[in-house]
Amino acid sequence: MELTELQQEVLSFANKVQVAHLATVDNNRPRVRGMQLWFADETGFYFHTGSVKRLPGQIMENRNVEVAFLYINSENPMATKELRVTGEVEIIENKELEKRLFTERPWLNDLTSSEEVNLVLFRIVNSEAYFWDMANNLREASIPRAKFPG
Repeated sequence: MELTELQQEVLSFANKVQVAHLATVDNNRPRVRGMQLWFADETGFYFHTGSVKRLPGQIMENRNVEVAFLYINSENPMATKELRVTGEVEIIENKELEKRLFTERPWLNDLTSSEEVNLVLFRIVNSEAYFWDMANNLREASIPRAKFPG
């Protein structure tokens, strides 16, 4: 798949910023938590969590999520930029990807050493992404969107 310039910019921004806030729904109430992106590419935005947390149940109940990556420019607030990605969660069961994750993030071995905790690897697919900044603050509906099929 050949990526558009906007798709490339979205992936580059997400992979650079990495820290995001992920919104889910739990009992018809919004839930937001900070997350660290593992990586993003044309196949999705990859994250992980532990099976004992509430997040896996929330995404199994309702796969629709939104994640926001925020770059704050404290010297020039007008240069602050946010990337918002709305899509569906897909749970991934892939031993090769899990092996890669533990290699790239060896600290996960300590967190998942208990038999009670399993890794839940997931990605956001069928998504639409756009950038928000102060320049387009009042034009949200007309901001160009990048689509990432699942």
